Amino acid sequence: MHSLRERVARSRWRRRLASRRTLDHGYRVCVGIVGGAIVALGLVTIPLPGPGWLTVIAGLFVLATEFLLAERLLEFTKRHVKRWTDWVKGRPVWVRVLIGLATAAFVYGILVVTLHVTGVPGWVPGWVPLWR
Repeated sequence: MHSLRERVARSRWRRRLASRRTLDHGYRVCVGIVGGAIVALGLVTIPLPGPGWLTVIAGLFVLATEFLLAERLLEFTKRHVKRWTDWVKGRPVWVRVLIGLATAAFVYGILVVTLHVTGVPGWVPGWVPLWR
């Protein structure tokens, strides 16, 4: 089985792009910038409610199409996420519920702190139970 980077490199469009050095270099720079920006956005949004880690993994996926280090980091991440999910699946239901509640409490706490620091936006209706 070939890696993602190798499969992309073997595609016809990528071989044609690679045959022109200037275009190839520009393409790799663009992949690096776009993938790096996606990873950075994901890292910033990890503590906030939403798909922070998923965004980081998506950015690594983009980077892994061209860069070996990103490919290795993506494989490392996939391996550890699988280990974590296998471990959680092997626990009793009460432990999984406790992990879910702890995660929800953490996300709620981050949301409350964020709203306290930045203030509640004016577009939030008055009936929403948040302080202003």
